Amino acid sequence: MERKGSIMKWIVGLGNPGTQYAKTRHNVGFMALDELAAQNGISFNQSKCKSVIGEGVIGGVKTVLIKPMTFMNLSGEAVRAYMDYYKVKLEDMIVVYDDLDTEIGKIRLRYQGSAGGHNGIKSIIQHVGTQSFNRVRMGISRPEPGFAIVDYVLSSFPKKEGDPLKQMVLNTCDALEFSLKNSFEQTMAKFNG
Repeated sequence: MERKGSIMKWIVGLGNPGTQYAKTRHNVGFMALDELAAQNGISFNQSKCKSVIGEGVIGGVKTVLIKPMTFMNLSGEAVRAYMDYYKVKLEDMIVVYDDLDTEIGKIRLRYQGSAGGHNGIKSIIQHVGTQSFNRVRMGISRPEPGFAIVDYVLSSFPKKEGDPLKQMVLNTCDALEFSLKNSFEQTMAKFNG
């Protein structure tokens, strides 16, 4: 690991650990990081700060990919542990997660706002003490009326959503890669279109 304080970007993907959750809607943040890692030859080979971590260079920028292993509701613990240990800046972080209010296949970038009912984001806000941090929300759409949210987010994507899901993961990787070299405002302008 490079010495503390050197410039790097860190991307946190939210999800739940364990194979039973791997393909669920709540884990699209993990899916995006896995794809980004695969595209850039990065392996998740470190386990620390309550996370599995992969580091490498993406488009010339030193980047750390972080998947908290705390389960979704405690994601902030992993973020805080990483921040405190490596003395990294919050403005160099991007959080990637599933969003019920965004249509499946679409992504929305934001740099502040409430948790909007997302427990992972709620936990991060609690632990970092601010709602201002960069995020990429990956759409999972809302369930049909009468379908409990908790059951919905922990269920797998149906086959018909396979293509939009795949495209969304690739678009998320493009947005993340673009954001490493451009301002978040520029990234939002390009990918929120």
